[in-house]
Amino acid sequence: MAEEAHRNPVAQISVTRNGEADKSHEEVFQTDVPHNVFSGPITSHSHNSPENYAVNEGVVQVGPYTGALTEQQTAGAVVLADDIKSPAIEKLELMRKWSVNTYKCTKQILSEKLGRGSRTVDLQLEAQIEVLHDNKRKYEHVIKLAQTLCSQLVQMLQTQRQLGDAFADLSLKTPELHEEFGYNAETQKLLAKNGETLFGAINFFISSVKTLVDKTIEDTLINIKQYEAARIEYDAYRTDLEELNLGPRDANTLPKIEQSQQHFQIHREKYEKMRIDVSVKLKKTLFYIIIIFHNFKFFPVFLIK
Repeated sequence: MAEEAHRNPVAQISVTRNGEADKSHEEVFQTDVPHNVFSGPITSHSHNSPENYAVNEGVVQVGPYTGALTEQQTAGAVVLADDIKSPAIEKLELMRKWSVNTYKCTKQILSEKLGRGSRTVDLQLEAQIEVLHDNKRKYEHVIKLAQTLCSQLVQMLQTQRQLGDAFADLSLKTPELHEEFGYNAETQKLLAKNGETLFGAINFFISSVKTLVDKTIEDTLINIKQYEAARIEYDAYRTDLEELNLGPRDANTLPKIEQSQQHFQIHREKYEKMRIDVSVKLKKTLFYIIIIFHNFKFFPVFLIK
């Protein structure tokens, strides 16, 4: 009996005669719950959707937790969108600038070809570039001729060796002409030996000139192409600025003129830098050409003493 008296009141749930739970114990259960947890009874409405759960006048309705978790998910989604959006905006901006620059340059090229637009010309530099193009064509022709000479020289050396062997055989089999045939045999062998030296010299010459044409001059021509592109951009923005200066000056056009002036200055500095670089490159290329053709002499090996 003492144990029954000290049992938890929650466990003392009696059943009525009709099998239903005695609701009188609900009051006991409510008084045992600490008052600092909930200020009202906990109720669950199964007919309401989770979106309709709310707190109304001290009644706590059970529902899914959508507090800080939702805020964190939303905040994370915003940061992710910013991370994805920023590179896209940069690419679009680069594409827009490239499109504008391409349009201006194309317009400038067409104007020059049609004779309507003006172009900046450095007469001294243009003359040097033209000489370099002409020399490149001539050096390529020299390489082809030298290669033809090498192939013919190989055949001649083979024939000289065969002729020397024939004279040597006749010298052994013809005693009365032993000295004459022997001299001719030695002469052909000496010619073949000097021909091998000449063959090596021509091959080295071909290799040097090919390096000059395919690397040194070609590298200079790449710089010249970059200089020409910078010149077209400079003339395109110069023409654009001149057209804006000829138009009216008001609140709408002044910002455009100022922006065009800034672009013009940028491309002007780029053009001047490329012009100086090309001039230096042309001088170095000319110096290399002089060294190759001045110090390379292979024909004196033909002299037989």
